[in-house]
Amino acid sequence: MDKSKLKTLFLLHIMLMIYSASGICSKMAAGESFLSFRFCMFYGAIIALLGFYAIGWQQIIKRIPLTTAFANKAVTVVWGIVWGLVFFHESISAGKIIGALLVVGGVVLYSYSDGGLEDA
Repeated sequence: MDKSKLKTLFLLHIMLMIYSASGICSKMAAGESFLSFRFCMFYGAIIALLGFYAIGWQQIIKRIPLTTAFANKAVTVVWGIVWGLVFFHESISAGKIIGALLVVGGVVLYSYSDGGLEDA
């Protein structure tokens, strides 16, 4: 895999991290009174993050096959586990770790099967 494809894949995962961060803001907004300042602040952050993600996503899918990009989107499950631990002090069980490893393994397997990244 050449450097430009690796860079694109790295940027895709940064975009997916940003996408998953909107879930943090969503959960934080859910704990606030409707239309309070903090609710509106979190809701505005969701819109900003998703807007930035949408622009980045369009740039990514210009450079790699859409099927590869969508397969990698499953990695947001891993980010959800990380965000749950860091921001909400949720526990990480063996089942969550096994599930995350299966997701990552599936993404890697798909990316390299049938020339998934080589077609880009």
